[in-house]
Amino acid sequence: MHETPRPRLRDIGLPPGHFKTGALNAITDVEGVLVGHSTVIEGDTIRTGATAILPHGGNLFQDKVPAGFAVYNGFGKFAGSTQIEELGEIETPIILTNTLATGRAIEAINRHTLSQPGNEKVVSINAVVGETNDSRLNDIRAGRPTVEEISAALKNAATGPVAEGGIGAGSGTVAFGMKGGIGTASRIVTIAGETYTLGVLVQSNYGGHLLVCGKPYLSPEHKDKDGSIVIIVATDAPLSSRNLKRLAARSFGGLARTGAALSNGSGDYALAFSTNERLRKTPARRKAVADFPELSNDAISPLFEAAIEATEEAILNSLCAATTTSGFNAGTGKVSTVEAISIDTLKTLLSA
Repeated sequence: MHETPRPRLRDIGLPPGHFKTGALNAITDVEGVLVGHSTVIEGDTIRTGATAILPHGGNLFQDKVPAGFAVYNGFGKFAGSTQIEELGEIETPIILTNTLATGRAIEAINRHTLSQPGNEKVVSINAVVGETNDSRLNDIRAGRPTVEEISAALKNAATGPVAEGGIGAGSGTVAFGMKGGIGTASRIVTIAGETYTLGVLVQSNYGGHLLVCGKPYLSPEHKDKDGSIVIIVATDAPLSSRNLKRLAARSFGGLARTGAALSNGSGDYALAFSTNERLRKTPARRKAVADFPELSNDAISPLFEAAIEATEEAILNSLCAATTTSGFNAGTGKVSTVEAISIDTLKTLLSA
């Protein structure tokens, strides 16, 4: 028997913002984006995993996509970020996992990329990996997930609905002292007669005093300070790497709306990319002067606002979908339990 899925935020009450969502209200509403999870749960000690995000299903090393990277507080690691900053593009899938698995995730991406037809002569890869620390529910020193377990997230990547909560890279995460995890949301934006989709996926593992659609979540024990979050923003809008960096930075507005502490010990990272095929950096385009379309600075503001809205909802979805979890606290050496957010409390809060 399968556990009945918990409701998402907009199944409970009024969602944040005024833009419409995509059909799935997920990052996969952006055409071509794939997401895969690998969840590793064993005994009382292992609660971890990996989540893979692919801008398209082809050979990313050959057909790179424009990207921008932003940091709010840099207490953490984001592999590949310096080359993204320098070149404004990504050439591999993005993997999210736990702090001590960052190196293994790089190896999983290397294996994936080197094995693809057309990459037989590749000798340098800029693997893109984000991480948060899941040691409050996971024996993070145990070497899990393995390279093979992380590779499973890449193999599982697909379009369609995205599982949320304590799954994949969100298996052992904690947010606001409650069970965090993976969350996603999307928005539809019309600019100058053209319709664009923007989607967000988050790995929530940070602290603060939770706000739900601007209302305090009234539970004093549900607070926290340090922790991290990784925010991935996808869009099909034709944005340059410069404006994708600006778009990534706007996602922190959604983070702030949730009551984030933005503390010294928090790693707050955002990566945005465009799937627009006309912007794809194919081998032929990289060898010549290329003519790329670009949404202008004056037209981009609605996408900025959509990124704020979708990030806020993705974070709240990560909390709503998560379930109460017991696991090994690597700091104390004891098994601990982290409660899920109360759906009944949320219903009362949003109906007030």
